Amino acid sequence: MTQTSAPSSAGSSTHDAPWSRLRSAARPKSTIGNGLRRISFELRGYFRQTDQVFFVFLFPLVMFALFASIFSGEAVVDDPRFADVTMSQYYLTGMLAMAILLSGMQFLGIDIATEKHEGGLARLGATPLSPVSFFIGKIGLVLLTCTAQLALVIALGVVAFDITLPDSSELWMRFAWLSLLGILCFAALGIAISAIPRSARSASAIVLPLVLVPQFLSGIYVQFSVLPEWMQQVSNLFPLAGLVRGMRSVFLPDAFAAAEVGGTWGLGSAAITLGVWTVIGLVASLLTFRWSRGRS
Repeated sequence: MTQTSAPSSAGSSTHDAPWSRLRSAARPKSTIGNGLRRISFELRGYFRQTDQVFFVFLFPLVMFALFASIFSGEAVVDDPRFADVTMSQYYLTGMLAMAILLSGMQFLGIDIATEKHEGGLARLGATPLSPVSFFIGKIGLVLLTCTAQLALVIALGVVAFDITLPDSSELWMRFAWLSLLGILCFAALGIAISAIPRSARSASAIVLPLVLVPQFLSGIYVQFSVLPEWMQQVSNLFPLAGLVRGMRSVFLPDAFAAAEVGGTWGLGSAAITLGVWTVIGLVASLLTFRWSRGRS
């Protein structure tokens, strides 16, 4: 008796069949569980690369130490009411925002692009891991490392530069939601821009300008109030300026809001801007993410 052979399944590889990814995403427990397990793997890989630890994890700490030391004791404004608010305090707000930017957008943009073009993502694509689980692992990595960065920068400010910290729970809650929203926003944008580089070598050349220019326009290195008003208006359309402004509202006196556009901290508009760019980043990530060139 002739046995009927089963139909070939060669054309239904998990590499190329989008339905397999949809089915995987439809199992939320498995997707989330795989993503959470992926975080520990990402953490081990992150801290094994010493150059990455220095230029991403420790870089905001080093830059804060440099700027705070150079301008130590200088007042932010020539006003006796704010004589006790130094440039060290002002630079703290910018370096906290920079830590979130570098850990999310710069690190993920370069890291994922490099993994893709060196074949690491193609190997992951051959496993049951879904893109959503992969995203959870990367964003979880950024959340943990960035939280440690923020704590170290604040601790350095207190110990080495005698910076005064907020004394109300409301301000610390504001700091928490701003940090979390900033991490989600820049992590999503980092995953999205990782699709732009055409090779591993070009990743840094493409990503670095995208994160460097906004730093000068958002009040990290240059006091925001001295920028031309049109430049302030334009930079406020992008997420970094809103994040830095929010950090200033936490660590600087309320009276400093008078120097902002409109004379207020504009926390509502900052939250909306960060939220909109988070959605843009997530949608772009889902639409453009590939395990390898031309492979969804």
